[in-house]
Amino acid sequence: MKVVPSDLEIVQAHKMTPIGEIAAKMGLTEDDFDYYGKYKAKISLDVIEKFKDRPNAKLIDVTAITPTPLGEGKTVTTISLTQGLGHIGKKVICTLRQPSLGPVFGIKGGAAGGGYAQVVPMEDLNIHFTGDIHAIETANNLLAAMIDTSILLDNPLNIDPMSIMWRRVFDLNDRALRDIVIGLGGKENGYPRQTGFDIAVASEVMAILALTTSLQDMRERFARIIFGFTYDGKPVTAEQIKAAGSMTVIMKEAIKPNLVQTLEGQPCIMHAGPFANIAHGQNSVLADMIALKCADYVVTESGFGADMGMQKFMDIKCRQSGLRPNCVVVTSTVRSLKMHGGVGNIVAGKPLPKELTEENLPALEKGAANMMHMIKIAKGYGIPVVVSINRFITDTDNEINLLKDKAKEAGAFGVGVNTAWGDGGVGCAEVAELVVKACEEPTDFQFLYPDSFTIKEKIETMAKKIYNADGVSYDPLAEKKIAQFEELGLGNLPINMAKTHLSISHDPGMKNVPSGYIFPIRDIRASVGAGFLYPLAGAMRTMPGLGRAPSAIKVDIDKDGKIVGLF
Repeated sequence: MKVVPSDLEIVQAHKMTPIGEIAAKMGLTEDDFDYYGKYKAKISLDVIEKFKDRPNAKLIDVTAITPTPLGEGKTVTTISLTQGLGHIGKKVICTLRQPSLGPVFGIKGGAAGGGYAQVVPMEDLNIHFTGDIHAIETANNLLAAMIDTSILLDNPLNIDPMSIMWRRVFDLNDRALRDIVIGLGGKENGYPRQTGFDIAVASEVMAILALTTSLQDMRERFARIIFGFTYDGKPVTAEQIKAAGSMTVIMKEAIKPNLVQTLEGQPCIMHAGPFANIAHGQNSVLADMIALKCADYVVTESGFGADMGMQKFMDIKCRQSGLRPNCVVVTSTVRSLKMHGGVGNIVAGKPLPKELTEENLPALEKGAANMMHMIKIAKGYGIPVVVSINRFITDTDNEINLLKDKAKEAGAFGVGVNTAWGDGGVGCAEVAELVVKACEEPTDFQFLYPDSFTIKEKIETMAKKIYNADGVSYDPLAEKKIAQFEELGLGNLPINMAKTHLSISHDPGMKNVPSGYIFPIRDIRASVGAGFLYPLAGAMRTMPGLGRAPSAIKVDIDKDGKIVGLF
């Protein structure tokens, strides 16, 4: 059995290519990017105009089945497909989200892939990188400070403190900050009110960074942010409080996409990092716009399953940007689908249950319904679907063959086995060849719902077609907000559902393909600058917490100054 070193050992033993050489593969000169050290760079937005007459590359979106708490290797699929396309001689770029420090020091880990399918410099991009998330925190919290100061100092905009929706953000998991009271200690410290913190990647500033198309567009989006209402019910914006300009200045460097590389030397543009369960889960439109002019294939990734990030990719990112994918890749694993078939209880931080490492065809056949539902969702957008089975050493040939049959039964264009975690790009060559063929197939792209649907019609379409629910229930707060947003003319905005990623439903305990239930909406919020509404389904947290044994306890510096314990 091949022994694969830890992710950190692999990248620390790897000799990276200077970033200038990676940029040259894209056709960039040194006038087109700024160095951030020897192995990182920021790409100028002028490149979009410079290469505007080049044809667009084929765009591939990587998604997944409903994952276990351990994750099923979707980022590994994205990076390995990039390496696999490179292995078969294609000019390719991958576009990824930047990791948040919340998962890095929490449970899930970073977003640089794993094994021999990674993006480097892994340590840098998982910790601070080029400072983009710090800029997001600062821009977000500047607006928060200006709101509270305006209320304290005569409240010239007549803001109702009880209506403020804008929360401060922080890029770590810290449950103690979810609900707090500010302004204590006397009048000079502010107006006392209850508020809280979200994790930074859930900020509307992050969503705007991921969806903007230029610096001026970002300025206009910041201006549209509605942070609260006046005492007589009128919305108050960041432009009215005169914060939009300063927020844009803070984000002036962060708006430039970041360039790094895979272990096999393909360019990777890593930019923006909104979560897919509480935000829309995509890398930046700008990263894709640049990549599509600098390669023949672009591999991007949507967060979590097809019911989460991929649906948001199609109905939010593609709707706003005009991007259209040529192929969808659904990441699947035997162990996860056996879990959906009722075998084993996977708990992050604990060893994999023994029953998930043993052949169990009945459980796998039952759980394969989850994969088949994800294929159905993807095909509903009129795009060909390829399934990548990320193979573990305990998977049997019988199990792999069963999944192949089920994927084809659900209408997949092709099914390939991916062993890139241990083998690198060559281990994803089969999937890469299928993707090339799928990208030549005709597409009939269509959104899940039209803009003209009411807010409730959009939510109910999603609940029935994506979440397999019988209907939707609304708490009184959600009913009130929906009526308010319709009255404000926001009903034309797309829906960004905030829900668990561990189930197609709102309840993480409901595995496989739940049915015969009602999908509950407890609240709905407006991200007018980002250009969507986001309902909250179930007990959705916008600030995660740490577990008993977070990843942070393993991370350290050795006597030689090298990082240890980081994956």
